[in-house]
Amino acid sequence: QPLSARPSGERLCSAEEATAGSGTYTRHGFIFSSLAGCLEKRSEDGGLPLVSVVRDAEAQLLPDVGAVVTCKVCSINSRFAKVHILYVGSTPLKSTFRGTIRREDIRATEKDKVEVYKSFRPGDIVLAKVISLGDAQSNYLLSTAENELGVVVARSEAGVQMVPISWCEMQCPRTHTKDFRKVARVQPQFLQT
Repeated sequence: QPLSARPSGERLCSAEEATAGSGTYTRHGFIFSSLAGCLEKRSEDGGLPLVSVVRDAEAQLLPDVGAVVTCKVCSINSRFAKVHILYVGSTPLKSTFRGTIRREDIRATEKDKVEVYKSFRPGDIVLAKVISLGDAQSNYLLSTAENELGVVVARSEAGVQMVPISWCEMQCPRTHTKDFRKVARVQPQFLQT
């Protein structure tokens, strides 16, 4: 069973209790992790269990509270937007996680004036921050209340990628139609090509 993530250099157990496997080293009678990742213990027949650390990229990455995620808007109503989380940071997720951005978590200011349909549309690619972990349906609560968060990619009615012209509007370069959005002031490291 994969256990929680371990930072590099953490003391895992006594060398008398287990055999050091990949991603670990032994020093002064203890086994330490040599890389950041998930601890795995496998029982060997009759012998000591084998302890190894699997690098995070190989383990299933999960959105965590405080993580910046890239998601795609699936549906909207007057109270929230439903999204699919695609990336945590710059790492693509192996399976789909659902998220919800509630109306009150869209903007930091004038929350009572926020309208979901003026912030997101289905198909938009949005940068958001995880504010709480999901329930049984693995529905994460997300926020776009910081300036860096919000819509990063949106297509116009004409199917053209729109250009942000302010923090709350995007414009279609072909038809010059303007649409309201909660626009992210994107920092380059978050841009998914």
